[in-house]
Amino acid sequence: PRRAATTAAVPAHRAILQRTVMGCSLGSKVQGDGGSQSGSKPGRKLSERELAQEKNEEYRAIMAFLGEVPLFQRLPKDRHPILASACIPWHFEAGQAVIKQGENGCEFFVIRSGEAQVLVSDGHGSFKQVATLQSGDYFGEKALLRNEPRTATVKALTEISTLKITREKFQELNLHEQVQCQSRKAVAGGAGTGEIQVRPPCKKTTEEKRLIAEALQRNANMQVIVSLTEARMEELACVAWTEFVPEGQELIQEGDLMANYFYIVKEGSFQVHKKMASTVQSAEDVVTRRDSSKVATIEKGGSFGELALLYSAPRSATVQALEDSVVWVIDRNNFKSILMKVSKTQLKQYVQYLDQCKLLDELTVTEKHAIAKAMVEVHFKQDEVILRQGEPGNTFYVMYEGEVSVIVDGVEKVRLRAGASQRTAQPFGERALLTNEPRAATVQVKSRIALALALDKESFDLLLGPLEDIFKQRTQTQASSCLPCWPCFGSCRRQTRPVTVRSRASMATYVTGKAKAARTQEKNRGQVQRKDLQRIGLLGCGAFGAVELWEHRETGASYAMKVLSKGYIVKMGMQESVMTEKFVLQMTNSSFIIALFETFTGKQHLYFLLEPALGGELHATYNRKGFHGSEEHAKYYIGGVVSAFEHFHERRIIYRDLKPENLMLNEKGHLKVTDMGLSKFVIGKTYTTCGTPDYFAPELLASTGHTHALDWWTLGILLFELMTGHPPFEAETHMQIFTKVTKGINKVHFPANVQGSLQDLVKAVLQKEPSMRLPMRHGGAQNLKDHAWFAGFSWEALEALTMRPPYMPVVRSRTDLANFSVGKEDLPPKVEYADDGSGWDNDFASST
Repeated sequence: PRRAATTAAVPAHRAILQRTVMGCSLGSKVQGDGGSQSGSKPGRKLSERELAQEKNEEYRAIMAFLGEVPLFQRLPKDRHPILASACIPWHFEAGQAVIKQGENGCEFFVIRSGEAQVLVSDGHGSFKQVATLQSGDYFGEKALLRNEPRTATVKALTEISTLKITREKFQELNLHEQVQCQSRKAVAGGAGTGEIQVRPPCKKTTEEKRLIAEALQRNANMQVIVSLTEARMEELACVAWTEFVPEGQELIQEGDLMANYFYIVKEGSFQVHKKMASTVQSAEDVVTRRDSSKVATIEKGGSFGELALLYSAPRSATVQALEDSVVWVIDRNNFKSILMKVSKTQLKQYVQYLDQCKLLDELTVTEKHAIAKAMVEVHFKQDEVILRQGEPGNTFYVMYEGEVSVIVDGVEKVRLRAGASQRTAQPFGERALLTNEPRAATVQVKSRIALALALDKESFDLLLGPLEDIFKQRTQTQASSCLPCWPCFGSCRRQTRPVTVRSRASMATYVTGKAKAARTQEKNRGQVQRKDLQRIGLLGCGAFGAVELWEHRETGASYAMKVLSKGYIVKMGMQESVMTEKFVLQMTNSSFIIALFETFTGKQHLYFLLEPALGGELHATYNRKGFHGSEEHAKYYIGGVVSAFEHFHERRIIYRDLKPENLMLNEKGHLKVTDMGLSKFVIGKTYTTCGTPDYFAPELLASTGHTHALDWWTLGILLFELMTGHPPFEAETHMQIFTKVTKGINKVHFPANVQGSLQDLVKAVLQKEPSMRLPMRHGGAQNLKDHAWFAGFSWEALEALTMRPPYMPVVRSRTDLANFSVGKEDLPPKVEYADDGSGWDNDFASST
């Protein structure tokens, strides 16, 4: 087992912790199995001056130590003396359990002297020692914020003396409301792609290809990222190039933002090392990190940097050559292209299915390809009704696996069978693409399961325009330019008609035009000018900008101003992402989504003028107020997200970055979804790997494309987190999270307060197969609203904003910053911008 000790000298304040603290020492009065409170130990009587001096030294030692605990680093410095006063000396005998795995904890401990072991149960009655804790180490910090089971048992190896802080005291001193919550950072596969330099692949012998394939197979993380078939390994080996790395050179630097390459050691060796964030360790951190090592050596055939194949995120460690070395390099762009070949093969199959629908015979290959990309996979269970006679129809289906019965007036007319292996497909409901007339028949599943592709009329119209218009265009083209002739039998008509696939911009205009009336600020855009605004203060900080509170000098209206660094945007290749964010905000009009008023541009920054939400982040609110586990709160906030998602999806927008940090409360306590930086307007699938790792869906990891089903997955993660205080697949590293995601929700432990209908709902949404998620099934989001867990919940009152919010934040004025805790030190570093003349931001500003 690992020890907490390091080779460095023990800091003075840790040494002092081993002596008597605040005038108390190891003498004690036993108080049962939970340890005992330290009392006074007989000995030489100290003079008043000596006693005062010792108290001061130990008080400073405690203050210095508290500054090393990550949780307490998020407290304002002026709160540390109050925290120190809450410390209670507590004693444990050798062999005594301080905390027990699985029990709910409410106490935090710091070891003053002695040693303790950290034990983790294997689930079968046995325990494994994973670490030894010494003076200055600590455990139980999460217990100060919320009630959750201990992740390990800590048992005294020797007689130990500790300092204890209880949750009751922590809350009594109001410290839980002053903890500055850390925000989880999102990652994006597109970030930095403009900086990726791809070199020509080098020639490789059969033996070298074998070595590359073996290295890929040995990398356990690669098994999580991708299914390593022989064909894929062959392709990955083919695109790799070699790079020489001299002794002492750092190939990867910890914190480097430009993480785009994966490396396999061909010759030589490398050392991996991480910066030590603290001289102390937490028992909880030991448990979550026990499968990783702070220092490692990678030799020939080893590999590293695999996360860069998924997305660009700061490197987590430094990798330095121990000798002159050579590596094979694989870049993210080539990796993604190889993975997407599976999607292209699947797409080709979908087009072949569409070829079996006579109604679509007049479409060109290009148009069928566009439709195939837009179709969504859906799954149906035995006896489920896909179409019902007499109901309005707006969706077309192509069944490629299964059997259905076609029933008219209660009488079965025919059975349709399809099989993917035979490449047979059965289209039905296709007339919905022409008209909205009632369904002429009922279609019911007879096989155990039926697999189909679905496309609604609006998506078809968005892509190609109304089908009836295509037919008219075909007739005109036929009359004017082509007569049927042998041997083409008129097939050349399809080649003379112009392809009608619309651009993304025209599709978005179409969607916005069909949506509800634009909000007032959309009509009045251009009336607020930046010169009329004055800055009030800071609301929050992100990776490449900040959100500030601004006030209109004349009207007194307040706004949230999102300020983005142009230099950082260009450096990370995120120009298109920023323009998309504006594009998405302009398309939305919901009480549950932050509103956009104006956009401005400056020499160094871009500006979004947004609706303020001064009630603060939901993430911070939950942590400070202790709302985790409250069904009343969870139902209200989940309901708000559902309403926002329905609005997004109606406009063909995928949000992709749901988490409590991106949910705000306004002064009335109403929920507002914010930060559209990863949102995208899309018909069908998109392929960028992005989001917050705790919320990654299986299809995002597989890089096989994702739809709005991804958003519903994130809703399930959010629900679990609001009820338990942590996401279901939580782990120390991204790869550990992804491994858990691939194992699925059935491997996750559900606490006592997440049982019954709530557990059923979480599992119904967190299905691995996107089409099986509850809101993706026949009935859509209404399935979720009708779920038993929401029984008695008034969706009408929620959407009309007449439901009383479960929490009303205190907002004293339109410029009140009290619900935000951020300082200038949190601002991202400046990146100078030099205009390259490309004009990428010319169309950004709506006002001056």
